[in-house]
Amino acid sequence: MRDGARLQTVILAQVNQKEALPILFHRTPYGVPERAFEQIPPEIQELFQDGYIFVVQNLRGRFKSEGVFQLSFAVNLHDPKATNETTDAYDSIEWLVKNVSNNNGKVGMLGVSYSGLTTAICLLHPHPALKAISEQASPANEWMNDEEHHFGALRESYVLEYAVMEQADKNKNSHFQFEIYDTYQWYLDLGPLSNINAKYLHGSIPHWNSTVEHPDYDEFWKQEAWVNQLQPQQFRT
Repeated sequence: MRDGARLQTVILAQVNQKEALPILFHRTPYGVPERAFEQIPPEIQELFQDGYIFVVQNLRGRFKSEGVFQLSFAVNLHDPKATNETTDAYDSIEWLVKNVSNNNGKVGMLGVSYSGLTTAICLLHPHPALKAISEQASPANEWMNDEEHHFGALRESYVLEYAVMEQADKNKNSHFQFEIYDTYQWYLDLGPLSNINAKYLHGSIPHWNSTVEHPDYDEFWKQEAWVNQLQPQQFRT
């Protein structure tokens, strides 16, 4: 990346590839394949038949990717030294088209949920080689009406458990350890929101800290709503 960080990236090319193929790029916080497919997964079977070089990348700070995972949707396009999911995607595509053997210089991106975010957010500064995206169920404004809030109403279980999954341990997807099986009852018995840090997290999960520090639709959440930065002239036809 532009700041020198290296991101763990798996490149899967067809053994009998005879022509230059486009790259299908997937960026994820959840882990990359450890080895080549023994059997093509059904969700990409038709794409495989169409002919692509498949690239899967762990986001900055996840698993073996260097740097710190922010679990943030904020983008600063005005600071040339700033790094975020937009710049990391741009820099990765730049590297891929120059270094992956037998690619045709065209890249597509796809993803669902958080991976949908890392796809959609590329629209803020798309690389010239990026020709198409398929973003599905991407967060756009987490305070207004997305996974973490419903028009400002905090979805406590979602934010807590997801933040723990992604920020408790960079080397795995962690699951919050409830003391009882009935998690609904656990939340009823929890008491005030402050008990999550006081009794369990102890300030160790940055995204949870930011969420409870900003209960209102303040500048923090407006910056997190990356979709606010989209301008019509950025779309190429």
